[in-house]
Amino acid sequence: MKTEVKICGLKTAEAVDRAVALGASHTGFIFFAKSPRNLEPDDAGRLADRIRGKAKIVAVTVDADNDDLDEIVAALNPDILQLHGSETPDRVLTVKAVYGLPVMKALSIRDADDLKKVEPYIGIADRFLFDAKPPAGSELPGGNGVSFDWTLLDALDGSVDYMLSGGLNVNNIGEALAQTRARAIDTSSGVESAPGVKDLKLMESFFDAVRHAEAITARSGSKT
Repeated sequence: MKTEVKICGLKTAEAVDRAVALGASHTGFIFFAKSPRNLEPDDAGRLADRIRGKAKIVAVTVDADNDDLDEIVAALNPDILQLHGSETPDRVLTVKAVYGLPVMKALSIRDADDLKKVEPYIGIADRFLFDAKPPAGSELPGGNGVSFDWTLLDALDGSVDYMLSGGLNVNNIGEALAQTRARAIDTSSGVESAPGVKDLKLMESFFDAVRHAEAITARSGSKT
């Protein structure tokens, strides 16, 4: 099965075009002022129009209120809303009702207890994104380039649909896919030369590594 790949924090036409050409299934645009990947909604909308219909367009927000979401949704016309803050299950339900869009709820993982946060959102969030908890002092809920212990996901109910995130890069994506068998992955800082600056060569190498990992899985599956 081909892995879904989300390239998040896109800011330039060149990076957007290349991500989709390489096979990205999802493109993420971030609306969070403290992030080096932050965009104005109108700018994000123009970028998204380049690849609309070729990949899912994801609006990434952090505890955004309805006024902010109104502006983002109007300008971007996203396929999915990613809520990457402390949004409650009730807030997720409200957002889905107001905007009529699927919601991917991001949860920060460090230890086994953190996976217990999944339960209240089951049947409410359309998908989860599991990211690593930010390091001390970081003001960013994601995009910090750190990973969590993927073996924690062994305890997860197999019916939970999730996207794996947190420090994924060309050097560890093979191990991450082998360990978790994740069907969908997300990277941002892992394909950057500097915070917020996507590196097209790193992006290409990342996709190559994903496809190599898929080939290994396919070969091992054919021998069983």
